[in-house]
Amino acid sequence: MRNPGQSLQEIAVTLWVGGLWITGYMAAPVLFASLPDRMLAGMLAGKMFTVISYIGLICAIYLLVYRVYRLGASALREGFFWAVLLMLLLTCAAHFGIQPVIERLKEAALPRDVMQSVFRDRFQTWHGISSILYLVQSVLGLFLVLGKKT
Repeated sequence: MRNPGQSLQEIAVTLWVGGLWITGYMAAPVLFASLPDRMLAGMLAGKMFTVISYIGLICAIYLLVYRVYRLGASALREGFFWAVLLMLLLTCAAHFGIQPVIERLKEAALPRDVMQSVFRDRFQTWHGISSILYLVQSVLGLFLVLGKKT
């Protein structure tokens, strides 16, 4: 019989990594390509990124706790454990560090779009950093999907 903890681990990886990929590389680009109002597209994309951040936090905590419970200290010698921990740290940095900066820049630009304001360069810099962190998370997620799931 299959271990319920193992099944939940696979569900958590699928939900988190699949959500990252769908949100960042499918849904957000479709919003910006389809909606004529870029501010609206950005607001909706931001809400989706917030949801996937919280999903990531929950999944990461489960994955880390489960691995330590199941494997003990030997979990610390696994790439899987360190990939999850790094993804968690990147999620926290992006969501609690970078995202508030981006939101403050958007608010400071109102009623204009931030891309039409004096904050454009700063916004692009922080958005670029956020995008790089997201890409790293996505690649680490590939490692989780393809990696050993003992």
